[in-house]
Amino acid sequence: MISATQLRRGMTIKLNGELYKVFDFQHVTPGNWRGMVQTKLKNLKSGSIIEHRFRSEDKVERATTEQAEMEFLYQSGQEYYFMNTESYEQIHIPRELLGDSARFLRANMVIQVEYVEGEPVGIQLPASVELKVVQTEPALRGATVSNVNKPATLENGMTVQVPPFINVGDVVRVDTTGGKYLERA
Repeated sequence: MISATQLRRGMTIKLNGELYKVFDFQHVTPGNWRGMVQTKLKNLKSGSIIEHRFRSEDKVERATTEQAEMEFLYQSGQEYYFMNTESYEQIHIPRELLGDSARFLRANMVIQVEYVEGEPVGIQLPASVELKVVQTEPALRGATVSNVNKPATLENGMTVQVPPFINVGDVVRVDTTGGKYLERA
């Protein structure tokens, strides 16, 4: 059991006998009231998202998760296929369980797959990934001092704001939690 204030995005918890993944959370302290934790929880069986408010002193049962190192192989429709790097066993995970994490997956990428009671419930990406810039505006000559960023489309279809010196073909490092540009790789 953990305190409700220790909830973090991506945690798997048990609530009313069901497994939920913490989709979003916010610690709120409105005026004279006691603090509370407002959460959005995704039901791992049905895929529905609910909002639930915990008091700060509430205790939450954290589901025990197991992790296995897997290599992403390919995507077919709404299914993503992974291979265990130790046993070479292959599994598939539906896109609904992956959420926004799916946009960062690339072939042969090694990630951690989380299991609860033998069923895959999600993945843990590395802190950052390297992606190639496929489209961006050319840099203005002489605009070396400006701190104005420009949009760049990456190989996974995502658009991020990058510094003016980034060109088409450059590889950039992107933060997987916020989807923001970190540096040129």
